[in-house]
Amino acid sequence: MFKGFYTVATGMVSQQRKTEIITNNMANANTPGFKSDQSTIRSFPDMLMSAVGRTNLPTENNLSFGQIQQIGSVNTGVYLQETLANYAQGSIYETSQNTDVALINGAMPMDEESGQAGTIFFRLEHPEGGEAYTRNGNFTLDGEGYLINAQGLYVLSSEGERIQLPNDQFNLTDEGNILVNDQLAASLGVSFSANPNTLLKQDNGLYRSIDGTNLPSALDQEGVSFSMQQSYLEGSNVDSAQSMTDLLTAYRAFEANQKVLQAYDKSMEKAVNEIGRV
Repeated sequence: MFKGFYTVATGMVSQQRKTEIITNNMANANTPGFKSDQSTIRSFPDMLMSAVGRTNLPTENNLSFGQIQQIGSVNTGVYLQETLANYAQGSIYETSQNTDVALINGAMPMDEESGQAGTIFFRLEHPEGGEAYTRNGNFTLDGEGYLINAQGLYVLSSEGERIQLPNDQFNLTDEGNILVNDQLAASLGVSFSANPNTLLKQDNGLYRSIDGTNLPSALDQEGVSFSMQQSYLEGSNVDSAQSMTDLLTAYRAFEANQKVLQAYDKSMEKAVNEIGRV
């Protein structure tokens, strides 16, 4: 079988997976706090082809009988190397809902290992234990007055405690302090991740640390600044126009690989039905 079959197949699989990532981004273009995913495609290491068992006469470059002669390299296809989230700040828009909160980045230190700026998240209580993190500040109050997110997870304070309020008529300062009748009721908890690429992305815009440990408080990190805005939400950072362009590019690449595969198939058919008769 032609080696090209395998090479073309890897190209089609990689473009299919890239298409799935882009379409997921586009489907969440209007999801508050959603961070788009970016993929990188990389080629497999080339293989060195050699003529095994060939016995040329000895020359200056071939000093012994039976020496393996190198022919050249052959490409073995491509693969989707990794998928990383883009943690850039999304646009801020007004909702007029008192329980909505937008988290706005200020100064974020650069991680020396990854070369990427850190980012901050709201703290949530995960039902399986520990904390989960989100940029989606679409909060509400449950029947007992606890501040929760859209999935019913409790929003945590800067002390790591659940936040219970008498009603939704509260004021939020830029620092995240919740004031009820001008009295401090709680402070919204914000955590900092120096290298967000190490976080595990889950459904519904949630993130968790891979090792299960809780992220440190952003208030304790030197060089980190942020603010909050009540009755506003952070939108998705998906660029719909660029995503559509990337989707068409991935589709055309998939289609080109498909044409090459069809050409290989016709060559195989010709070899079996015509050359095989001779």
